[in-house]
Order: sequence, then C-alpha cells, then structure tokens
Amino acid sequence: MQPSDPYAARPPRVSTEEWRARVDLAACYRLAAQRGWGDLIYTHISLRLPGREDAILINPFGATFDEITASSLLLIDLDGRVIDGTDRIANPGGFAIHGAVHRARTDAHCVIHLHTNAGIAVSALEHGLLPLSQHAMRFWRDIAYHDYQGLAFDAAEQASLVAELGLHRAMILRNHGTLTCGRTAAEAFVLMDTLEKACRIQLQAMAAGAVRMPPEDVLERTHAQLIADPGPEGTLEWPALLRGLMRLDPAFAR
Repeated sequence: MQPSDPYAARPPRVSTEEWRARVDLAACYRLAAQRGWGDLIYTHISLRLPGREDAILINPFGATFDEITASSLLLIDLDGRVIDGTDRIANPGGFAIHGAVHRARTDAHCVIHLHTNAGIAVSALEHGLLPLSQHAMRFWRDIAYHDYQGLAFDAAEQASLVAELGLHRAMILRNHGTLTCGRTAAEAFVLMDTLEKACRIQLQAMAAGAVRMPPEDVLERTHAQLIADPGPEGTLEWPALLRGLMRLDPAFAR
C-alpha cells in the first residue's frame, strides 16, 4: 500500500500554500528527530511563510523535535513576536540567529541550526571541516565560519554572522554547532544531512589514524560537479523522505 498524501489533512481555514509549508517544516523536525539531531528544546528550524517576507514558522519554545506537527508550529514576525493569536512563545536566544539570517537573505526561506555532537566537535577543530569525503567536498571552499562570542547574540554579532555567511548555504559556528539555509525546506534539510554526515565521517577517520585528502584540482572539480544544478538541492530526495515519514511517523502531517 502506498503512503497517503502528507498534505491531505489541510484545515479549511489554512491556505494550500501555508499548509504545504507547515507540513514540510514539520517533516524537517521529525526527520531531524529520527536522526538524533535534537538538543532538548534548544535548537530550531524555521521557514518563511509563503507570500510573506515578514513572517516565519518555527517550533514553539518547550517542544521537542519529535512533538512537532504541521498545526502546532508557531507563527512569528522577524522580531520574534508571536503573531498567530496564541499565548505561546518562541525562544528569543534561538530566534536571534534565525531572524538575522531570514532578514539578510531573501533566498533563505528555511534555516536549520543544530547542536549535534559531530557538528560541535568539528566546529572546535582548528582546521574545521576537511574534504575527507565526497559529502564534505560539497562544501569545499563553500562554507562559512563564525567565531564563538558567548550565549547572547546582540545586533552587532548578528550583523557579523550574516556578513560571514555571505551567499553560502552552510556555516559552522565555532564551538557551537552548524547552520544551513535553503530556498526550500528540502534544500536546507538535505544540506544539513550532508554536512552532518561529513562531520561524522571526518571524526571517525581522524580517530582511526592519519587521513588522506584528494588533490586540490580533484576537490575543485568535484565541488563544481556537486553544485552544477542551479535548482534547489533536495528536490528529488524530498518526496522519498516524506513517503518514509508517512509510513513510520504520519502524525507530523496533522
């Protein structure tokens, strides 16, 4: 039996475009939970509301990744104020990063920021991410870095973070974690999946012994091949990921 349509349970009061966005974002949270990417209630995935440059969907503060559903997502403005008429709250500290990226990058419709063990470990290495795997080669000279400055993200640090991010779609926050941004939820998720795998592979390889990197011309050619398609990454993978969720964890789509 084929999995049912993940977008089928749209409430009458919600537009088709908003419901698709909500389902895709809820799917990101559940897929992240399946992979063990959560950090209690302290990391976030945000998605710009279709047709609105001033509003984003995000997890309500206090909910874990595996609890998120399409209808439970919080709607906030770019200053972090809740605008969906509920008395729920967003995490102000977490939103500082997401809000800064959404404001600075009109193409950053989805932003994922995580505190995974592998991501933090690589962020603490002096040389950062190394091109030891094909996954890491996706980010060869195409990933930003931001130095750790403490828990609070004030306006000055937000400005420096987005300046360092530039046009990159991935960032390593030193001693802190990882970030990806995408034109779609699928793109942000697949980029983070690739980055997270690259970090795990690097740590395992370094723990096993001396590592070997391909020549620079091979790295440059491989990176160019991996980003040759100008369309959003994740387009082909996303339907398969949704089908898997509908088989194993369909509650996200309600």
